[in-house]
Amino acid sequence: MDTPSYSAVDPALYPAGTTTESKGSALSWSAVAGGTVAAVAVTLTLLALGSAFGLGSVSAWPGVGPKPTTFTIGAGLWLVVTQWLSAAMGGYLAGRLRVRWHGLHTDEVMFRDTAHGFLVWASGTVVMAIVTVVAATLASLAAPDARPPSTEEVEAARRVAATFAGFTGLSLVIGAFIGSVSGAIGGRLRDMHP
Repeated sequence: MDTPSYSAVDPALYPAGTTTESKGSALSWSAVAGGTVAAVAVTLTLLALGSAFGLGSVSAWPGVGPKPTTFTIGAGLWLVVTQWLSAAMGGYLAGRLRVRWHGLHTDEVMFRDTAHGFLVWASGTVVMAIVTVVAATLASLAAPDARPPSTEEVEAARRVAATFAGFTGLSLVIGAFIGSVSGAIGGRLRDMHP
């Protein structure tokens, strides 16, 4: 497969001897911000939808509805899917929204597009982490339970937390990859359609 070493430029716009390198930054923060807003919006939408599914499947009555382990695995898988879809949407938009770079080696363009997608994932993750910390802080301000938890309750909470942490870590690593690849795909499509 023959890969062109430089993207084609229009000779009428860039006569011989003129520089085609942008004077500005290689990073389009407006594209990253737009992708981040889209990724956070998709995340919030899917989290609300997942909460509706989860709350609709549980029951306050003992022995009715799914077991806690089933619910935990289902919630973890939903968080993974949410992370992947939001990272894909945000990264793709960042790749499509950036300006076209003329006269750069295709490897450099691919790197920049991948960096845009990765930065969308990273900034969206930081925003959601801040929201989570604020929500947890506000929830901790509620009146504490008068009775201390039993050993069984502590062990059950530990198992759920360990499972949640595993799903979250896996989701974040793969989400970073998906965001980066989506940025590269969006940028490539951007360059194919001037």
